[in-house]
Amino acid sequence: MLYTTPSTFGEVFEEDDRPIPTSATELPDIHRWTMSFATNVLEILAGRRTPAQLATRCHRVIFLRLTSMAGTTDEIGRIRKIHQEFPLDGICESVITARFGERIRALVIRAEGVDGRWLCTSLRLL
Repeated sequence: MLYTTPSTFGEVFEEDDRPIPTSATELPDIHRWTMSFATNVLEILAGRRTPAQLATRCHRVIFLRLTSMAGTTDEIGRIRKIHQEFPLDGICESVITARFGERIRALVIRAEGVDGRWLCTSLRLL
């Protein structure tokens, strides 16, 4: 199986402290993880949930971005569909379409298997 090097966002690690890629077979169900994560993100964007609740589920760079996005929408988006692709073992790229009133927006999430858990390494609301 092909593995990727986990996203580090330019951080430098000691040899024994580097993030270890994890195979998807050793991780929880990604569909359930993504749906839970996306629901929480939509509630954070609407200001109904604190970003701290997702601190352990995303990289610190993504967490800071999520914190700055908190409360930027007027309502909680309703998830319509989810599309997932697996470019490599232990990596999942998801597009979730959500309805905000009359408008449909896409929430894009990249999750990587790192140190035995799924970790969000990219998050965008389009």
